[in-house]
Amino acid sequence: MAVSIADIQKLRKMTGAGLADCKKALTEADGDIDKAVELVRERGLAIAAKRSDRETTNGCLLVKKVDGFAAMVAVKCETDFVAAGKDFIEMTQNILDAAIAAKAKSLDEVKKLKLVDGDNAENTVKHRSGISGEKMEIDGYNFIEGDNVEVYDHMNKHMLCTMVQTNKSAAEPAHKIAMQVAAMKPVALDENAVPQNVKDEELKVAVEKTKEEQVERQVNVALKKAGINPAHVDTDDHIDSNTAKGWLTQEQADKAREIKKTVAAEAAANLKEQMIQNIAKGRLNKFFKENCLVDQEFQFGDGDKASVAQWLTKQDKDLKIVDYKRFSLSAD
Repeated sequence: MAVSIADIQKLRKMTGAGLADCKKALTEADGDIDKAVELVRERGLAIAAKRSDRETTNGCLLVKKVDGFAAMVAVKCETDFVAAGKDFIEMTQNILDAAIAAKAKSLDEVKKLKLVDGDNAENTVKHRSGISGEKMEIDGYNFIEGDNVEVYDHMNKHMLCTMVQTNKSAAEPAHKIAMQVAAMKPVALDENAVPQNVKDEELKVAVEKTKEEQVERQVNVALKKAGINPAHVDTDDHIDSNTAKGWLTQEQADKAREIKKTVAAEAAANLKEQMIQNIAKGRLNKFFKENCLVDQEFQFGDGDKASVAQWLTKQDKDLKIVDYKRFSLSAD
């Protein structure tokens, strides 16, 4: 049967599908709008399933706060063209609005939320995937429950968002801290908030690096005493290459290999454990300073170097950060 332009436009508005797809669905449904909607959605799900193994490297990340609750949600897609589309952003906003209204506490909960179209969020994204021809997925969700939360969408590009909660109302300082979180990527609020397994791994790495450096230092001293440039013998391949170039004699090459083997073994066997631990702990403290929010150097002050905690104290001696969240769609 013939279908009217009005019905095609109505179906397009309801589903977001292309005109040709809407006309085809209405024709197969004998003009039944409800049946045509189901046909469009079924085809969209089938197309989305075929694209399930594709990589999503773009998307839209939105953040919002209301009294007592703030959240951010990310929906990913394949191209920046689709990510910047009005319909895609509107869909992401609808998902975020539903999450805020329900005060959702997990990504799985968000995926099951009913949206304005009557379907759940996960299926709505799959339908849109079928229409656009790109893989899409709800990829991330964060929330903070409580008062005194400021949110930040970096450069309003919907790619990097943060949320910061303070112990009292402080909109302007909290906004700057949200910018700090975006720029400096802290891994924890403070040292106490760093997971013990992370501390253990960082200390382990610091100990090994310190041992390697101490051994290397003694080897280099021995090489220099023998008249050999350590930079010319740092690897076996480098030794062979520099010998071939005439920068090292064969005797020097053999001597360098002997020194590297014997001095390294002796140095490793005689390392002072307390010294190694002290240096490693210093490295761990540096890790805390660079990666814990309150200990980081504040980037948005008036020029004076101060940690985030010190800067907050200057704004209000009782002002503290309670919680923060950060999410980025790009690798950083």
